Amino acid sequence: MKSPIIATVPLQMQWPTLDPFLFCAHHNDAYPAGDSQMAPSTGLDGRPLGSDFSQKNGYSMYHGSTVPGFPQHPHRGFETVTIARKGLIDHADSMGATARFGGGDVQWMTAGSGIVHSEMFPLVNQDKGNPTELFQVWLNLPAADKMVPAYFTMFWDEQIPRLREEGVELAMYVGELGEQKPPSPPPNSWASQAKSDLAIWTLTLQPGASWTLPVGKGGVHRVLYFFEGEDAQIAGMNLSSGHGAQLDPTQEVEIRAGSAPAQFLLLQGRPIGEPVVQHGPFVMNTKAEIQQTMQEYRQTRFGGWPWSKNDPTHKRGEGRFAIHADGRREEPPKG
Repeated sequence: MKSPIIATVPLQMQWPTLDPFLFCAHHNDAYPAGDSQMAPSTGLDGRPLGSDFSQKNGYSMYHGSTVPGFPQHPHRGFETVTIARKGLIDHADSMGATARFGGGDVQWMTAGSGIVHSEMFPLVNQDKGNPTELFQVWLNLPAADKMVPAYFTMFWDEQIPRLREEGVELAMYVGELGEQKPPSPPPNSWASQAKSDLAIWTLTLQPGASWTLPVGKGGVHRVLYFFEGEDAQIAGMNLSSGHGAQLDPTQEVEIRAGSAPAQFLLLQGRPIGEPVVQHGPFVMNTKAEIQQTMQEYRQTRFGGWPWSKNDPTHKRGEGRFAIHADGRREEPPKG
């Protein structure tokens, strides 16, 4: 039988993806204890603040100059799916909405016609480290939905289904498996269309454990990213950590961890199949649309910035919550 592995690729800071995805970034930072401003207590000497992707001492400040993270920046024409596995993220946006989420929560933001937002990583622990790990997946929008109003949806950790077997844990953020059904994607997302066959899953295997990825539908792009561990076998082929494998969706694939725990991210979806023209944080279908987007952003700033700082954060003791543009407050479900 033909191998289900179509190709393998090494992973960089921004992982290569296939339509309908635009890219995936994995941030994994060993932040130290925080100071009174929720900044690194060890100081920031020697870092190129404003654009620090150095991983010096195990972490980066990114575009933050006090608190690490990404101060206000615009988006249009696609969605961000932010999976906050460790640590906290403080969100603020041009609609006046804000949130704090983390510890397994997911924020699914439809940028649509345009939004400006910030994503800061407050170091709330003063007596211990603040490890922060997240995936940010950029998911394209079809042309018909690129200009829908911007908004975000929260998937709290307590709402995310997990399949647990001996030595195996599978978390499903979108894409059901058997009786396990994640929360519904936002209504304007490509993921909300049944024909998209979209799945975003993480898989953790203990040493020597295995799990079989079931058969999917033809015509779908399926990529498995081995992002943490030492060695693993994918359909009998040895794969080292830091590599991705494009898989044939019409074949089942056995995934087996080697001598150490192994972690994987699965991105699967049917291609949208439309032209993609990207200029930084803007993703449209034509160059003319990109030029129009840049002009509109210069003129309107997508509604402006209602916050007093470019990098707002919440109080140290604040819990997880979201306040949407309509003023509705949302908190994780209890129990």
